[in-house]
Amino acid sequence: MSYPGSGQYGQPGQYGQPTGVNVLAILSLVFAFVFAPAGIVLGHLARRQISRTGEQGGQLALWGLILSYLFTALYVIGCCGWLALVSWAGSEGSGGAY
Repeated sequence: MSYPGSGQYGQPGQYGQPTGVNVLAILSLVFAFVFAPAGIVLGHLARRQISRTGEQGGQLALWGLILSYLFTALYVIGCCGWLALVSWAGSEGSGGAY
């Protein structure tokens, strides 16, 4: 037999105490690898929700933000490098003698 508050059979937490991890924090970390700009948005939303509700997942949201910003910066640097390479390659061929 289970008595109230004995913790058996998966008793839910006390009222007002959030249990579990914030879903947006998990999604922020996942989207850091899939589509980093979405990970940035979700990470900021998760941190705001966590500070308001007290849920768990602050570290997940923080790492989601760090990785999302890192991957976005690498993507921007790669795109700028690619554009510079294309521009440089295009200017090399147009300098020939006619």
